[in-house]
Amino acid sequence: MTEFSVGDHVQWNSEAGVVSGVVTATHTKDVQFKGHTRHCSADDPQYEIASDTTDHVAMHKGSALRRAD
Repeated sequence: MTEFSVGDHVQWNSEAGVVSGVVTATHTKDVQFKGHTRHCSADDPQYEIASDTTDHVAMHKGSALRRAD
């Protein structure tokens, strides 16, 4: 599994196509995000990402992300 750090530039697939952004936080404990509990652990963290093109903030598991060029 690929791990990411704050500041890494990543991309992921969304309904609108491929989106890219910068990792702003790594969560290793369950967290409330946009009204829902996101289950996270040290073995399966989730990453908070700020979009490059909009003010959207997303949270994804590492398996949904890949490093952007």
